[in-house]
Amino acid sequence: MSSHLFRPDPSSGTGRLPARYRSLFWIAALFIGLNFLVRIGLVLFEHDPANYAVGRLLGIFAVGLVYDLAATTYVLLPFALLITFFSNGRIGRAIHGIAICALVLAGLFGMLFTAVAEGLFWNEFSSRFNFIAVDYLIYTREVVGNIRESYPIGWILGGIGLAAIVLFGLVARPLWRAASGPAGGWQLRYAMLPVLLALPVAAFNFVGDGAREMLPSASARELAGNGYYDFMRAFRSNDLDFQTFYKTIPVAQASDVLRKEFEEAQTKAKFVDNPQSIERRVESGTAPKNLNVVLVSMESLGADYVESFGGRKGLTPNLDRLAHDGMMFTQFYATGLRTVRGLEAITLSIPPTPGHAVPMRQHNKGFQTLGGVFADAGYDALYLYGGYSYFDNMRDFFSGNGYTVIDRTAIPKENITHENIWGVADEDLFGQALREMDARANAGRKVFMHIMTTSNHRPFTFPDGRIDLPQGARESAVKYSDWAIGKFIADAQTKPWFKNTMFVFLADHTSNGRGRTDLPPENYRIPLIVYAPGIVAPTRVDYVASQIDVAPTVLGLLDFSYTSRFFGQDILTEGQHHQRAFMANYLTVGYMEHGLVAELAPKRKVRVVDAATGQVLPPDDERAVHYALEAISYYERASD
Repeated sequence: MSSHLFRPDPSSGTGRLPARYRSLFWIAALFIGLNFLVRIGLVLFEHDPANYAVGRLLGIFAVGLVYDLAATTYVLLPFALLITFFSNGRIGRAIHGIAICALVLAGLFGMLFTAVAEGLFWNEFSSRFNFIAVDYLIYTREVVGNIRESYPIGWILGGIGLAAIVLFGLVARPLWRAASGPAGGWQLRYAMLPVLLALPVAAFNFVGDGAREMLPSASARELAGNGYYDFMRAFRSNDLDFQTFYKTIPVAQASDVLRKEFEEAQTKAKFVDNPQSIERRVESGTAPKNLNVVLVSMESLGADYVESFGGRKGLTPNLDRLAHDGMMFTQFYATGLRTVRGLEAITLSIPPTPGHAVPMRQHNKGFQTLGGVFADAGYDALYLYGGYSYFDNMRDFFSGNGYTVIDRTAIPKENITHENIWGVADEDLFGQALREMDARANAGRKVFMHIMTTSNHRPFTFPDGRIDLPQGARESAVKYSDWAIGKFIADAQTKPWFKNTMFVFLADHTSNGRGRTDLPPENYRIPLIVYAPGIVAPTRVDYVASQIDVAPTVLGLLDFSYTSRFFGQDILTEGQHHQRAFMANYLTVGYMEHGLVAELAPKRKVRVVDAATGQVLPPDDERAVHYALEAISYYERASD
């Protein structure tokens, strides 16, 4: 770099604006160019052939440019302030040039870091930054630890730093000449400042979801997004009021639709007198089975990884054996794409309302829960988590709704064979579960225990010598988790309480949200297995159901009588007459019945999609009208 590079440029620039304002164009070009390259990378990584069609590809990049420009208006703000307030004298120009160059170099590092983060986030969630990215700002210990354990962070940061220096070197000369040039008189600078400040205000108010909604597929809409813009969008709309943003109907009509839904399911429960309530009395007619219940929600285990459910071969021999010897539900669906959504559905038996899941909300106590029903029947209701239970607000939620919470801090160090940032190895968690069961069974207590595993989560590490696959891959973690379940059952079989215990195994969610529609049902399908030798006969259940049906089904298997405010239904009785499932992503909530998915989205948008073909039914189609009404009724009343 020549010695005169950092000598202030006395020229006044060309064109109508003074030279100093040209630095804004260089900064905007760098930002837009890097976002363009990120979009190319994500398109190639997603590798959806439909997105390679010329028309769709042009649409993705044209719409993407709109969001890139909107984000650029925010990026330019600090530079606009520097241009305005640094003096126009020789020293002021030099200092301004140095400040701008330093800020651009730091900004290049930040932009490249964000580009890498977007790639990693997309790999995990098939999405631009969204609610999850915002939530992860709260749980920096787990997130940073996960990154450090999963990736060579030193090499990545070093590569980013080197790339930032190289890029800066390419633009340093013209950037310096512009930044160290004159800015014009104070009248011009103070006239320009409101214009530059107005640009992000205009972007905030006038750039919404309309542009990307013109694109025909979920992946195209995500690819057209901008990570910076989407992050701020998620930050300011992290909770969505259903009544404000989604299609609604009169409360009395919604309540009537829900009652008819239970009537269609031929429920034998008796509703209370209040016509706007789904509260009902469930009477079994027989004495309850006083069995212990151990419910295991398994991290990220989609049906596509479990051979007995049509998934990959050889990864889950123990779950396959339990499915063969127990009751397996083959058409069972998760309600969401995160652990907290699975916990919400299993525990509360409620559809996945928009915004935060209930455990993450401020008002998250006083609900009827599965554990609460067991506690009312004299059980000890426990929640065991392999990680730290402050994550996703688990401790606050479960302890405030009838559970005793036990996490990794309760496990003695000598009983931990392996741990990573997300939690202890599944075998160590199951070991603690056995000790908790032993202590309570020996005291004559009945136990309901909900266990949440963590080993099938990046960085996918576990104790050595357990399986024949290497560390660090999802397939390996799946096989290890299955190994730990096999050991858990083998150890439990040696206990006196085993013959009086029912085990329930299901996933919290799948590991893949990609699909040709916003809510592709195949990417929400998970295993559900009930195992209790001598109590529950080996059975295959092919009824469509979802996680909100777990609580009524488990209580039904035990012949419990109770007053229910659950939205779910007993799969084995009501579910055979009324097969449906609920699922949601970050903004869209859905209801599936007879192969059609009714999708509700912000701005009161409603559409019904054929899950097999991806085709949208005409709004006046009789089936579209019917299922949309049912979807609105469920979600409106659940949100209320």
